[in-house]
Amino acid sequence: MDIGHRMKELRILYGLTQQELADRLELSKGFISQLERNLTTPSIGTLLDIIQCLGITPAEFFTEDEPEQLVFTNEEYFEKVCEERDSCIEWLIPNAQSNRMEPVRLTLHPGGRSDIYLPHEGEEFGYVLKGTIRIIYGSKTHTARQGEAFYLKSSKKHYIENIGKKDAVLIWVTTPPSF
Repeated sequence: MDIGHRMKELRILYGLTQQELADRLELSKGFISQLERNLTTPSIGTLLDIIQCLGITPAEFFTEDEPEQLVFTNEEYFEKVCEERDSCIEWLIPNAQSNRMEPVRLTLHPGGRSDIYLPHEGEEFGYVLKGTIRIIYGSKTHTARQGEAFYLKSSKKHYIENIGKKDAVLIWVTTPPSF
């Protein structure tokens, strides 16, 4: 790990000049400059002081973040077709089950429905891209049409069905993941 580069990166991220960081640490600006250019190496005590002054933990300082994928293409989606329910579910983010939320695109053919979800911890959000759906939530039903959204706590038995004559397509996000 390039300690000097990481130190400079964090200093700039927090909007500090070399002089401001030096003043906070009671060090010279020249010494900070040498550290950032890897011309000298800080003692463990000095490095811990720098890390604390930057407002992070040693674990955060030494974690080398791998590049995060931010955009996912159709080729990366995982699709499951359920003929008995006249539905198709597409996981939009690979391995989303390991994240805090799990977005899917659900296509319900006329008369199709989602799985039935028993009460569980969490919350769910949906946005209807196309068609008309009925949300069965506990003993009540609610209708959502194209351009409308729904939000529910997952504390009651629930599922979604297509009550229209054309395919219904929606984005459905659950947290924590449960699809």
